[in-house]
Amino acid sequence: MQTDIDPRNLIGRKAFDRNGTKLGTIDEVYLDDATGTPEWAAIRTGLFSRDAFVPLEPSELIDGTLHVPFDRALIKDAPDFGVGRHLSPEQELQLYHHYSLDIAAPPPFPDHDFGKLADTDEP
Repeated sequence: MQTDIDPRNLIGRKAFDRNGTKLGTIDEVYLDDATGTPEWAAIRTGLFSRDAFVPLEPSELIDGTLHVPFDRALIKDAPDFGVGRHLSPEQELQLYHHYSLDIAAPPPFPDHDFGKLADTDEP
């Protein structure tokens, strides 16, 4: 997704699935805790006004509408965590698995010299 988009400007926009079928309207945008980058959108769908979470990273903003590269059925079956609350790391993991998205591995710990090795005089 375009990273120069203000997440507040996404709210109220229409969203469509990979086939161009209307999903609903974006209710909320969730930011990554570490980077502040928009990561998920909650889309109000259907007659029962359920919100479905969709990932913003593979999605595109085209002519003022969000195009999500997944089928409507998969989006409607996404875990429902309600809106207005923070997504926990476990909830995000469930969403990543639901959409079969790769999760970036955490960066490796820096290689530090922590002192003497056992049974040696080497530092």
